[in-house]
This record gives sequence, C-alpha cells and structure tokens, in this order.
Amino acid sequence: MLRTLKAACLGLLALTTQSLAAGPNAFDFVALGDMPYNLPKDYEKFDRLIATINKSGPAFSLHIGDIKSGSSQCSNENFQKVFDQFATFEGPLVYTPGDNEWTDCHREAAGKFDPLERLSVVRSMFYPKPGQSLGRKPMPVESQALVMPEHKTFVENVRFEKNGVMFVTLHVVGSNNNFEPLNPKSAMEYFERDKANIAWLDDSVKRAAERGVKAMVIGFQANPYDIRQKTGGLPVASAFANTLKGIERAAKTLNRPLLVIEGDEHTFEYVPLLNSEFKPIPNAMRLQVMGADQVQAVRVTVDPDDPAVFGVTPLLVRENLSN
Repeated sequence: MLRTLKAACLGLLALTTQSLAAGPNAFDFVALGDMPYNLPKDYEKFDRLIATINKSGPAFSLHIGDIKSGSSQCSNENFQKVFDQFATFEGPLVYTPGDNEWTDCHREAAGKFDPLERLSVVRSMFYPKPGQSLGRKPMPVESQALVMPEHKTFVENVRFEKNGVMFVTLHVVGSNNNFEPLNPKSAMEYFERDKANIAWLDDSVKRAAERGVKAMVIGFQANPYDIRQKTGGLPVASAFANTLKGIERAAKTLNRPLLVIEGDEHTFEYVPLLNSEFKPIPNAMRLQVMGADQVQAVRVTVDPDDPAVFGVTPLLVRENLSN
C-alpha cells in the first residue's frame, strides 16, 4: 500500500514539473502551510521544499500559517529561524498566522507564554513593512492596518490583485479561533479580530465587485468545520460561523468562482465549500493543503479566461516523501 502511494505521489511529482498555465492571463501560485512542524528535523525538509518552489517559479506563494507544532517552543529563536527561511523564497511570499504561533503558546510544552504577547511578536517580526509581502522579491499588498485605521492592529490581513483575480487573507485560526468564553482576555481578542476579519472581507468583496474581478481567493489557517475547543467538558459554539457567512455573502455578491485555502488538518483536500449549515456554497471550492509530516505544497493554476478559473496539483518533493 505504501509503495503504491509513493508511486502515485511520484507520478504527481512528474506532472507538477510542467506548467499548467494556459491562457494569456494565466499564472501559477503555490499554497502551503502547517510547516515546518516537527522541529528541528523539518527545517531541512522545508528548505528542500522552498528550493523546489523557487525552481518552479510561481508568481507568488501563500503560507496559511502554523510555522511550528502546538507542542514546540514559541520562542523568538524558533520564530526567527522560520522568518529566515521565509526570506529564501525567491518570489513574493504572503503569510497569514496560525494558532500554533500564538493561541496555543500557553501550553507547558510550548513554553507557557502569554498568547497575546506572542501575537504581538508575530506581528512585529513577520510584518515589518505593512503593505509589502515577504520574500526576496516582495510585492506590494494592501494591508488592513493602512486601509482601515479603525483596525490598525491587523497588519496581517492583506489583499492584492493579479490578472483580474483578487486575493484576500484573514486571520482565522484553529483552536476554535481562540474563542474561550470563560477567558475574558481570549474572548475580547476573538471578538475584536472577528469583527476586523469580517470588515476586511466585506470591504474586499465590495472593491472586487466595483473592479469587476473574475474570481477571488481567500486564505486563512483554520479548518472552519473543526470544533475541538471545549469549555467545562462541553463543546462551545463555533467561532467560525461569521467567517463562513461572510464567505457565503461574498460568493453571492460576486457570482464568480471563489477559492478558500486553509490548512490545520494536514491532509490534501479539494472539495466544494460548505456554509455554516454544511450546505454547498455555489461557485465556491475549498483547498486544504498538506502539512506536518507531509512537508509538501500545492500548485494552483489560475486562468481568469477559463470558466472554472482554478486548477490544483500537488507539488511534491521526492526526498520528503519518506520520514
């Protein structure tokens, strides 16, 4: 079985060496996340993956968060190591945070940090120049912190356009989006960030409609259907409902293909996107990237002149297939 799986993966690897771009406005980008995860052994694997991405030459890359596991140290040193690796991406790199970088840092194995203090460090370290991506050849992006003064804290929420397609990132994370009703600090942080996320999404949809974009991509870290957070032994209400409702509004308003990219579960999926009532949202697909033990990525082909617009193919590194 394992041999068959590896053979199939190698076949996909061969496929991804060829560009899938077709029309005159088509381009590729790479989506990845939940890596490097198992520290320090995954640093080498991550370097190999970055080298493969650089060789493929995408228009840009999108890392949807979790730059470490939830049980590894949330230290400045570990953050700096990944920041330095991010700097080796030849093209632009857009990064949105995950829960392992801050919400889960209160765990003993993670160093018993104050999550909000770690969030502040993530913002200052990974967003040194709001309005500009990471990578050796950064590109300009619109930052919510600069566009919406009432949400000036949210340097991580950005958007940009390429060939008639708008890309939007939202700070939506696992661990039930940091919503813990019995923790006042956590609850206040969640409500403020949720409000900012929805404002950014709604404003982006408005601008996209005005500009007549042909499609939209929304990226964030959490799998929005996962409710693992419990309080007093009982599951709490999903803190992803507003996000899903906002995405459903976006799909209806634009009436154009919409792609949501997320991680958190570490396995590759490309399926119709469901709303908060678990019904398919028309024109919307969900891409979940690999991660953790699977230090691989996904190439997304975007052809604005094709009715489907999006195509996805795993971008695999042969040496990373074995642990």
